[in-house]
Amino acid sequence: MTEANNVHLKGGRLIDPVSGRDESLDILIRDGIIEKIGARPSADSSYEIIDLKGKIIAPGFIDMHVHLREPGFEHKETIESGCLSAAFGGMTAVCCMPNTSPVIDDESVVRYIHEKGKKVCGGIVDVYPIAAATKGRLGEELSPMAELVEAGAVGFTDDGSPIASAEIMRRVLEYSSMYGVPIIQHAEEHSMTKGGAMNEGKVATRLGVPGIPSIAEEIMVQRDIQLLTYFPAARYHVAHISTRGALENVRRAKKAKLNVTCEVTPHHFTLTDEVVSGFDTNTKMNPPLRTADDVEAMKLGLKDGTIDVIATDHAPHTIDEKDVEYTEAPFGIVGLETALGLAISELVIKNYLSLYQLVEKFSTNPRRILSLPSIFIQEGEKANLTLFDPSAEWVVDRQTFKSKSKNTPFQGRRLQGKALGIFNNKKSLFFAR
Repeated sequence: MTEANNVHLKGGRLIDPVSGRDESLDILIRDGIIEKIGARPSADSSYEIIDLKGKIIAPGFIDMHVHLREPGFEHKETIESGCLSAAFGGMTAVCCMPNTSPVIDDESVVRYIHEKGKKVCGGIVDVYPIAAATKGRLGEELSPMAELVEAGAVGFTDDGSPIASAEIMRRVLEYSSMYGVPIIQHAEEHSMTKGGAMNEGKVATRLGVPGIPSIAEEIMVQRDIQLLTYFPAARYHVAHISTRGALENVRRAKKAKLNVTCEVTPHHFTLTDEVVSGFDTNTKMNPPLRTADDVEAMKLGLKDGTIDVIATDHAPHTIDEKDVEYTEAPFGIVGLETALGLAISELVIKNYLSLYQLVEKFSTNPRRILSLPSIFIQEGEKANLTLFDPSAEWVVDRQTFKSKSKNTPFQGRRLQGKALGIFNNKKSLFFAR
């Protein structure tokens, strides 16, 4: 980690959805502040030149769905290791989920995470806690929302556990609307999914693995949208959407001008349930990998704007935890360091998204949903930037991951597109030049 002193970003393509700019130019950064932007700004010999011809300069990426595991499960991940993993994935900010121990349902835990985030990795990655919607994530009693927002929570969710009670969800939507933060739902009708380990369908039947039906996700999304009609000021966000039917529910809600947004993970627009055939527990996640039809729907949803955000649902587990029978393994994979490469390989190269749209999904849209300050790439502003090479080819090697955990289904996969470095909070980190 170095101080972002005098740096000359030369010849990079600036993609900035906030200003609408998409052009090749130079940027001078002095002491972490953008000093000059232009075709050929003059710079003295004290500036380190970073040649970015053919590379992208973008507003800092944010992953709005990450499990940092701290406090309570530091053997899987820590705030420090998770932030370092995020940085190497091109993220300048992450939002951490509340399924920790203790649960993020108390203002002291929110403040702990905030303060710890400022200290690790030189503070180059901003950490924003997502607090629990209900106390203990038990779905029975609302968490103290006002106090949690005041402490720094930027949203509410019981992620990993759906808010099953319609009455509780009604109250969550009602109260959250007072504070201008989204409710993020793990959409799952749990009564239909108990004991399930993969997508319910032909592959599960062939393998003899208990299934998780797609309709369980679709029912919950539709229920919540109906509730939202009673509280139109509330903001509802579907985490890790995975089925065509759930996406159609969101699409209809958006046409009705309801405050509904959603995210998709790279694994849900890349892999199908066929990969479970090898019984690699790194293919086990919740929601499960779905059918080829669902995968195509996710890609088209990104293309037409129904899906607002790409987020990883980065869920670290140890090797021992995953090295068990498929049905016994915990759900989840790591994703921070492969997200960009998968998105470019599966979406940009295959013409589902332009690079401009990709930047929107990774940067501007999640900030808008979370009501976080926009990143302004202009003279006099702090540099909050992600640099990446959309043409760089590389092979996934879990042993190089900065995350403490290595549970990826993408081991050995050849990808195109890789982060080169980040700027944030007057710090810089370059890992490829």
